[in-house]
Amino acid sequence: MPREKKSGHAGKMKRKVYEQELRKLQVELCRVQDWVKASGARVIIVFEGRDAAGKGGTIKAITEKVSPRVFRVVALPAPSDREKTQMYVQRYIQHFPAAGEIILFDRSWYNRAGVENVMGFVAPKEVKRFLRLVPEVEEYIVRAGIILLKFWLEVGQEEQERRFHARINDPMRQWKLSPMDLESYARWYDYSLARDAMLTATDVSYARWRIVRSDDKRRGRLNCIAEILSALPYKKVSRHKVKLPNRSKKGAYDDQASLKGRKFAAERF
Repeated sequence: MPREKKSGHAGKMKRKVYEQELRKLQVELCRVQDWVKASGARVIIVFEGRDAAGKGGTIKAITEKVSPRVFRVVALPAPSDREKTQMYVQRYIQHFPAAGEIILFDRSWYNRAGVENVMGFVAPKEVKRFLRLVPEVEEYIVRAGIILLKFWLEVGQEEQERRFHARINDPMRQWKLSPMDLESYARWYDYSLARDAMLTATDVSYARWRIVRSDDKRRGRLNCIAEILSALPYKKVSRHKVKLPNRSKKGAYDDQASLKGRKFAAERF
């Protein structure tokens, strides 16, 4: 069965405590980054879950202090007409990591078992075919030497409703609310059944699902990062001491004076 991470705590985590713990974990993520670059490791991290479960915020917490050239986020739009005629996983494979890269999929090939299935965008026989074949595809990925981690973020009905209302009422969050999100809210139990079928068929020994409760966003993010760190065989890589070189005086001139008469952007603050 998939591994479920439980917080074991009552109440929401305080911001100060969260920020302190997050900083510690982000330091370790920087060490992971050094290890990935030095070792040439290739890592894929898949984030799935209910709408408003906190996937975006979790990915942001992971990538906030690391290089986007190493930690690359892939969030694909709906497939184009051409992509619809391709082999299903084809448009995802082209984003797979090269040596020294970690790819974070903000939703993935599991769209077929989730939104495409529930919304009727694909025939039931294609969903069954996908669930039968995806463990074989993932076995190939792992045998190719790629580390594959899969996360399912689970949020409760009441908390999801609260977050949807927050998006509706906040103009800075309304972009997060799509027609598909509203449909997912209405079809809660359809998504639950699709989730259960997906987890049952694709939770295999070489590519386990890690279930994270995210009613408390802060705890959910910390638990996700801690689980990633525990799953990667990284080691601390020694760094060369950095020292700024002396500035060359060759060709020196009053470069600030040369800006006089140039138009600057309006300074409103």
